[in-house]
Amino acid sequence: MAQGGVEGSNPWLNMGIFGLFVVITLVIVFRASRSSKTAVDYYAAGHSFTGAQNGIAISGDYLSAASFLGIAGAIALNGYDGFLYSIGFLVAWLIALLLVAELLRNTGKYTMGDVLAFRMRQRPVRAAAATSTLVVSFFYLLAQMAGAGGLVALLLGIENKTGQALVIAVVGAIMIVYVIIGGMRGTTWVQIIKAALLIVGAGVMTLWVLGKFGFNLSSLLGNAVAKVGEGGERLLNPGGQYGLTGTSKLDFVSLALALVLGTAGLPHILMRFYTVPTAKEARKSVVWAIWLIGIFYLFTLVLGYGAGALVGADTIAAAPGGQNSAAPLLAYALGGTVLLGIIAAVAFATILAVVAGLTITASASFAHDIYANVIKRGTVDDKAQEVRVARITALVIGAVAILGGIVANGQNIAFLVALAFAVAASANLPTIIYSLFWKRFNTSGALWSIYGGLTICLVLIVFSPAVSGKPVNPKTGKSPSMLQDVDFHWFPLDNPGLVSIPAAFLLGYLGTIFSKERNDAKYAEMEVRSLTGAHAEKAVAH
Repeated sequence: MAQGGVEGSNPWLNMGIFGLFVVITLVIVFRASRSSKTAVDYYAAGHSFTGAQNGIAISGDYLSAASFLGIAGAIALNGYDGFLYSIGFLVAWLIALLLVAELLRNTGKYTMGDVLAFRMRQRPVRAAAATSTLVVSFFYLLAQMAGAGGLVALLLGIENKTGQALVIAVVGAIMIVYVIIGGMRGTTWVQIIKAALLIVGAGVMTLWVLGKFGFNLSSLLGNAVAKVGEGGERLLNPGGQYGLTGTSKLDFVSLALALVLGTAGLPHILMRFYTVPTAKEARKSVVWAIWLIGIFYLFTLVLGYGAGALVGADTIAAAPGGQNSAAPLLAYALGGTVLLGIIAAVAFATILAVVAGLTITASASFAHDIYANVIKRGTVDDKAQEVRVARITALVIGAVAILGGIVANGQNIAFLVALAFAVAASANLPTIIYSLFWKRFNTSGALWSIYGGLTICLVLIVFSPAVSGKPVNPKTGKSPSMLQDVDFHWFPLDNPGLVSIPAAFLLGYLGTIFSKERNDAKYAEMEVRSLTGAHAEKAVAH
């Protein structure tokens, strides 16, 4: 082992390749900043990206380190049940394509709050939308930043907490520079470059693994089973992770609901639809994203089983990063130190691009929804002032994310990602769907749905086994729960989606019918805009 890192890892090579990526992308961000002068430039890149470019950027935004490192490891250790994550993430894009992509692009300006406030009372709805956006973005940011600390321990061999905290701070600082200087335009180019690196890197490894087994998938699967020995057949059958008990089956349904429905409510994904000039390009964006993300998740199937066959589940589980070490260990088994260095750099680039996308979304939501439309009541004459507020907000959010990542470093990160998806599915999606498709929906329904879904989701997560109460793993000596040696859980499922998502839809319905507010004329106007694109260009120009 290299100072406690992955065997064969060369920390200086890893950092050198990552440093080269940072230098190249910083040059691009500084060039992009020359044309980021107005609010439209900063928030939506001047609507200047094509559907293909935006689709690549969306895939870069969506494919986080959890997708690359986590899913490959889950497949290596759990086989069939691990691949279910890939299927859930991919199917989610059909919801985004069919229900929200084009309609949001036609009715909004920069944020989800624009869409919700179109036919409702501006200030309370924008405040609620911004609150939900900030909560989702914060927990997603926390997971990525804390994941950076774990990646440092794994790939650079830095075991002490001070060193890991320093690297988390460096990653956060670079991300802040991307967002403050480059805005959405610079961030988008970073995501395009990162997506290309990630998909090409995963593709090369996939072909390499298949080549080891004569490009015969059956041979690969057979070797993965044989490596485990007795009981290895479980890798090919469903139920190994989620089918052991009735509760685990319900937990899988709950997780699947959150993943499939949460994507269409993730604010940093929704905001990407405003960077293209037309609704047609928005649709094209999602089609490109589906293809790229789908191909990548097929790669994870080969990478996961390849890691199981060439490295072994026991070796992966015993590595510093646990199952997250599957892809790096496979890279070293295939191409030695150089390939490991490239994959390490791609993993860091993945975290960097995702946190940049999240930060600009959170800062735009605060500046546009809270500052411009709630505090200033929509009377901001100087759009440059709004952009300055967004940049200051990005600095604050980045600093909070760095501190949160340092505090959460070493904790269970999976529940934070699940929380972000569950909050998005509970608080954001019901409100978006009702607002776009239900004539009777009103301000009261939106507030009940957003705040109710958010509250129920957070409460159930806090009192779930993901936070406390899971039995200690005899191999690691630790509980899989975030908090050790305490147990205050009463909700049996790790993910609250099965309860919180239907509850949010119900609260939106009840809040609407108990209120007399109704504006059919405004809904009719919104319906025409969302379905035809009429006045969309005028809407985004102001």
